[in-house]
Amino acid sequence: MSIAVHTVIACFTLIYICCGVPLKPSNTCGYDVCNLGKPDKLNVHIVPHTHDDVGWLKTVDQYYYGARNDIQHAAVQYILDSVIPSLVENSDRRFIYVEIAFFWRWWLQQTEEMRNTVRQLVNEGRLEFISGGWSMNDEGVTHYNSIIDQHSLGAEFLRDQFGQCGRPKLGWQIDPFGHSKQVASLFAHMGFDGLFFGRVDVQDYTERFKTKTMEMIWKGSANLGEDSWLFSGILPRVYEAPPSFCFDVHCQNEPIKDDPQLHDYNVPERVQAFIDAAHSQATGYATNHIINTMGSDFQYENADEWYKNLDKLIKYVNAQQGNGSDVNIFYSTPSCYLYALNKANRTWTTKSDDFFPISFNQHGLWNGYFTSRPALKRYERYSNNILQVTKQLNALSNVTLRHAFFPLSEAMGIAQHHDAVSGTEKQHVADDYAQRLAQGIDSATYVVNEAYKKLLPKYNHSLTIPAQFLCQFSNISECLPIEGQASFTLTLWNPTIHSVQHVVRVPVTQKYLIRSPTGSTVAADFMSISDQVKNIPGRTSSAQYELVFQVPLPALGFSTYYFESKSSLADNKRKEKSKIDQTHNEACVLQNQYLRVEFDQQGNLKNITNQERNFTVQFSSQGFYWYTSFPGNNSRPEFQASGAYFFRPLTSNPLPVSSSRNVTCTHMDQVQTAYIVYNQWCSQEVRLYDQANTVEIEWIVGPIPIEDGLGKEIIIRYDTDIRSNQYFYTDANGREVLERKRDYRPSWNYTVYESVGGNYYPVASRIWIKDNQTQMTILTDRSEGGSSMHDGSIELMVHRRTLHDDSQGVGEPMNETAYGTGLVVRGRHVLILETPQLSASHHRPTAQQLFMSPLQTYALPGISYTDYSNNYRQTWSSLNESLPYNVHLLTFDQLAANVFLIRVEHYFELNEDATYSKSAQIDLDSLFNTLGKIKDLAELTLAGNMPLSEMKRLVWQTNDHQSSNLKLTKSNTSKSTIVSLNPMEIKTFQVTIE
Repeated sequence: MSIAVHTVIACFTLIYICCGVPLKPSNTCGYDVCNLGKPDKLNVHIVPHTHDDVGWLKTVDQYYYGARNDIQHAAVQYILDSVIPSLVENSDRRFIYVEIAFFWRWWLQQTEEMRNTVRQLVNEGRLEFISGGWSMNDEGVTHYNSIIDQHSLGAEFLRDQFGQCGRPKLGWQIDPFGHSKQVASLFAHMGFDGLFFGRVDVQDYTERFKTKTMEMIWKGSANLGEDSWLFSGILPRVYEAPPSFCFDVHCQNEPIKDDPQLHDYNVPERVQAFIDAAHSQATGYATNHIINTMGSDFQYENADEWYKNLDKLIKYVNAQQGNGSDVNIFYSTPSCYLYALNKANRTWTTKSDDFFPISFNQHGLWNGYFTSRPALKRYERYSNNILQVTKQLNALSNVTLRHAFFPLSEAMGIAQHHDAVSGTEKQHVADDYAQRLAQGIDSATYVVNEAYKKLLPKYNHSLTIPAQFLCQFSNISECLPIEGQASFTLTLWNPTIHSVQHVVRVPVTQKYLIRSPTGSTVAADFMSISDQVKNIPGRTSSAQYELVFQVPLPALGFSTYYFESKSSLADNKRKEKSKIDQTHNEACVLQNQYLRVEFDQQGNLKNITNQERNFTVQFSSQGFYWYTSFPGNNSRPEFQASGAYFFRPLTSNPLPVSSSRNVTCTHMDQVQTAYIVYNQWCSQEVRLYDQANTVEIEWIVGPIPIEDGLGKEIIIRYDTDIRSNQYFYTDANGREVLERKRDYRPSWNYTVYESVGGNYYPVASRIWIKDNQTQMTILTDRSEGGSSMHDGSIELMVHRRTLHDDSQGVGEPMNETAYGTGLVVRGRHVLILETPQLSASHHRPTAQQLFMSPLQTYALPGISYTDYSNNYRQTWSSLNESLPYNVHLLTFDQLAANVFLIRVEHYFELNEDATYSKSAQIDLDSLFNTLGKIKDLAELTLAGNMPLSEMKRLVWQTNDHQSSNLKLTKSNTSKSTIVSLNPMEIKTFQVTIE
């Protein structure tokens, strides 16, 4: 491991070392100390806050230190330096903080005296942490696994440093560009009492304000009932102060000048303006409590300027009560505002759908970011895959190196930020996010190696453990360290608790004999790498071929395959078993035991037959199209441009990327393919593997041409004869699925202004259409925007290159380049054709295996196969029994030598499968088969920061006489390790073994 990685790990170790003992709470934090105002007044909760993007126009470190102020003046360290003394000065003052990525950086630099001062403020409820994630995560393109992880990371820090008073009570999603009911459900299971957010569709906002339904009970899950309900509120001005009442150094508003002897005395007009603003806001809200967010982006660098004016404002506005004013204002927090609403003794409307997509104006919808920066979106998923495997290897090898891969945990926490994985940051910031992930992966690779040093050797081994390494350019069929090697090994770790059949593709420069863990020869196809792959800019590999083969992998374990160059074998006359049958621009059929896929001589996909169910789906078209990006100047809504945030096509009809195509069909033993080249920048390979019941479509797009001066949004469209009748279905954050209908919103009477963009939704993992007999599901390997613009059709946007900024602040078009040309992106879709009744049993496990793929590490042991097999285990599983098919191991993290954090989930929904939608049971002891027996077991909230038995959420009443009162089953105790799971249920445990 390099010195740089050692240094980074040493620095990041600090989060896992107690930096001081939390002060004993003085029983003055929490709801009991909230000011609930006056029952006969309009109570205005003044909430001082700062919104600190964890990267956007500047990198996270530039924002923290205040570097590159030529881009944007922002310096988070000075905000915290300034706020704390202002809070100490006046015990009435309040402040909230959200982004733990920044607070953690600041905390490491503080003296113990300052830390104790902050702890006292937290214990007295004067400084409150809200939401508490490492970042304020995006809700459209993030995966639930990573949302949970980044919130757990922040929650762990807050618990360790501040105890119970540091535990956030609600979600604060004031800036993300749409809101997911899955996130609401996750927040509810973290123990949050509520959620506030700032951005909703302008049509939705107008209707809600008019009908006083800005606050509601959000039913986060149809599967989990009241446990997933979350009180949710829409803030009145996103998160800004009322007009003319911003008192920050960056604002131009007048301060309150309260010396009547001075000519500029303005208290009467300022007080009246505030009272008028309060009354205006109150017309849209249902109670005599309203919230004023006093702050904005990176404000309070000079906190004294804010607080002096707020002190005066509170004093003089309240003084008017003596003159008949009904406005009562006071310092507060979102938690106290929430509590006041809870105590209002009223019922609330409900919502069961989500807030996607949402519009900024009639022609600007936040939907382009569903696809923006597709390479970064894929890299984030890949990084999470490595993070989860590293946690498992660290735990199962018992090397106790959790601190060592903290750089990857931290980088992933930052990457969930709503201007990170969303793709809405400046280019140099996107580069910084990718660099952080790469450095995090380096730290994880060190832990992987240390784990394998314990798991690989046999008891009598005497050889040095070969170093394992990743081939991170496998996505462009490149693995330089193995090129030309006489031998190497490939070890695959299966992170799921079920055995899987996995397809391996290894780029090579020569032929190899592959030995399985038992020593038998593995049948593999020796396939040429396409010119389209070899010509990807930046690819330096001399590999011309890929070895393609299928392997069985044990549950939660590994298998190692030994590669030996055939040129180095004594018997060099071995006959090749792999047959190649290839045609060019001819009609062809790909067929295996389950599926039949037919193409005509022009490369058009004509039909797919499910031979097992005996039905055929006809395709009228399948392939690449592009929308022209709207080239507006943003001066008015009708001139709204398409950019990083917004997808707005010039016309509603996409154009095919070419009028002709070339198709090459190849039939081999392991795989049959149809490689279709549309032009120099668009191609796809349709693959059908032996024994597979899915079709894989691997696509390459780029460099998208812009020489014609037109921005382009590239989609892959699948047009079928399925009678979908306007309906389609998309997932929420990789988990539950929502029904969509073209040109329709369940919550209000929707007026269509953008016929295409208004129907685009985030597709984090899957989208499908169906009729009574057939369902076509498309799985994605990253977040993409998707829709069904015509009956029987699915389209997914895979890449974009726009030439105009969309005026949302980033100041750059979505025009990514690499190696001196437009960015080339390679990705995968997995197509499943089944009956609606059986589809879930296929798309659920396939999506999990796509998301949690086996981790491939290579090594150069430099010894013969005989010596290798004598010294090292070649296959191993941590499990000794089969676990339920509908249960997934979400988290397996070692907290200390004998203490582990475990999350298990039921990953099927209610009523989607006759067998797997039933409740399941798992014995947690089975996960620790190789480590010991469970001595103690405590069930926790989803974020892992509180015993479930201590979770007491506020109770709310709905307009239809329902109550959110929790009906939690009795939490597990140490007496039983058997865990029952209902559909879509996640359970979190702290496990101690002996």
